[in-house]
Amino acid sequence: RTLNIRVNIELLSISNPVHKKDLAVRLTDDTDPFFLYNLVISEEDFQSLKSQQGLLVDFSAFPQKFIDLLQQCIQEQNKDIPRFLLQLVSSAPGLDHTPVSLNVVETNPFKHLTHLSLKFLPGTDAEIKKFLANCLKCLKEDKMVLEEKLKNTEENLTRQLSYTQQTLSEKSRELDKLKNEWTSYTTALSNKHSQELTSEKERALQAQTQYQQQHEQQKKELENLHQKSIQQLQNRLSELEVINKDLTERRYKGDSTVRELKAKLSGLEDECQRAKQEVLSLRRENTTLDAECHEKEKLINQLQTRVAVLEQEIKDKDQLVTRTKEVLDATQEQKVILEESTEEKQRHIEKLETTIKSLSAELLKANEIIKKLQGDLKTLMSKLKLKNTVTIQQEKLLGEKEEKLQKEQKELQEMGQSLRMKEQEVCKLQEQLESTIQKLEESKQLLKTNENVITWLNRQLSEVQMAKKLDTPASAHAAGRAAGSPLGMPDRPSFHSSGIGQPISPLYAFQNFLEPTHSKNGSSQYPVQLNSQLSKLSRCSEAHSVPAAGPAANKENGDQVGLEPKYFKKKDDSIPLRGLSQNTLNSEYLRPYLPAKAQPSPKAAGTPTSAYFPG
Repeated sequence: RTLNIRVNIELLSISNPVHKKDLAVRLTDDTDPFFLYNLVISEEDFQSLKSQQGLLVDFSAFPQKFIDLLQQCIQEQNKDIPRFLLQLVSSAPGLDHTPVSLNVVETNPFKHLTHLSLKFLPGTDAEIKKFLANCLKCLKEDKMVLEEKLKNTEENLTRQLSYTQQTLSEKSRELDKLKNEWTSYTTALSNKHSQELTSEKERALQAQTQYQQQHEQQKKELENLHQKSIQQLQNRLSELEVINKDLTERRYKGDSTVRELKAKLSGLEDECQRAKQEVLSLRRENTTLDAECHEKEKLINQLQTRVAVLEQEIKDKDQLVTRTKEVLDATQEQKVILEESTEEKQRHIEKLETTIKSLSAELLKANEIIKKLQGDLKTLMSKLKLKNTVTIQQEKLLGEKEEKLQKEQKELQEMGQSLRMKEQEVCKLQEQLESTIQKLEESKQLLKTNENVITWLNRQLSEVQMAKKLDTPASAHAAGRAAGSPLGMPDRPSFHSSGIGQPISPLYAFQNFLEPTHSKNGSSQYPVQLNSQLSKLSRCSEAHSVPAAGPAANKENGDQVGLEPKYFKKKDDSIPLRGLSQNTLNSEYLRPYLPAKAQPSPKAAGTPTSAYFPG
């Protein structure tokens, strides 16, 4: 069975005859006053207990540790499977005044561990009597304290009752006085109100006559104002119709421009597809080349990368055109919304006109009723009240109509401002379309120039291949120039080691195509000079033809010879390099490839050129 037991721990100090300290532990049950077990542990007894149970605590720290164990048991007592338990074990079947052992047990899935086991003796009759006497003493003291508290509360309550009764009597007297004063005050107020009512009636009769005259004057003024406002609204409607017609015409013009742009875009896409097909054909031709033309394949791949860059630029232009289309669609949607709002405003204005007509008819009817009422003077007083209510309602309606008209005028002004803003936006969009068209034309021109460059380079490659086939090892002149091409150019133009797949500009390919390679023996180079003027170009060709005059002397060393003068002559069927910018053929770019004597002057270097090459 389980019980709730109270554990009292006391530390007793005894000085006679020797100073000692004992630990007294007492077990009691609040429900059973005869349940009493005692245990007194001296320091000597603790030493024997420590050796028996293997305790690691001194006598001074033992009470606190024992209390900690009891607190852990209290914390775990409400759980289904508590970790710490207090077991009170007796040898007898019941607690019949026999010695008892108190065990502090820790439970785990493997074993029940007893941390501490203490043997308690049952209390004797004298100890039980002492314990009961102490309990009675405590109860009597508590009883005395409670009786004193009851007396104090009774005295306080009686005082409060007497004070409240006095206040009630005073308040009842004050109520009687207030009732008397209120009756006298109400009689005086009723007399005053009756006199004031008679005076107010007389004033009201005089005010009615004045208001009738003022009302007739205001009617005439309001009719004149309404006619003027109606004329203004009609004029405004005519102006808005004209503006709507202009907007519709502009919208149709915008649609036509968009269609033209779409047609131009389709043409550009066809041209791009053609360029792609040409690039694919070039790639197929390049695959048929032998291992000897590996370096020339690099040049063609670089040109292909340039074409890819141009395709990306065209895609960017397409994206710009799509964005402009989206902006135009948005403006068209806004125009549709504005047209719908204008139609709604026109409907609202027609409703207002109908209401004004109905009000004018009601005013005419009211005038006829007033003429009839003037003949009947006796019945005038009874019908004036109804007439006043009707006039007040009409004034309210007129005020509301005026407010509505003002609001409609403000809305019409706002609509005009918004239409102006939309017109400005349409103008801006047209300007953007024009700029995009110009950019597309520029991109077309760039594509054409790039195509011309590619065709020229293909012709050069075909000429090089034909020259290789025609050359024979028996000719002495060809043996002297075994390292060079028929055009004074290397068979395999050497480019910087930048990788085949990297993009390269046409200018870079053109400069490297004109740069000759070293001979097998590592002899000196004779590069070609492109001057800014045709006259200087012929002079430079003559200057470089001097070492070419004696090819037999340089055959043994394997030196390369520059271009012959015939390649610098202008032909009728030549193709101009218009796609390259003016600064690309400037001598500043070719200066590191020229000899010291053949470099142009700074003045001639800045002049633009348009060089021609044989087709």
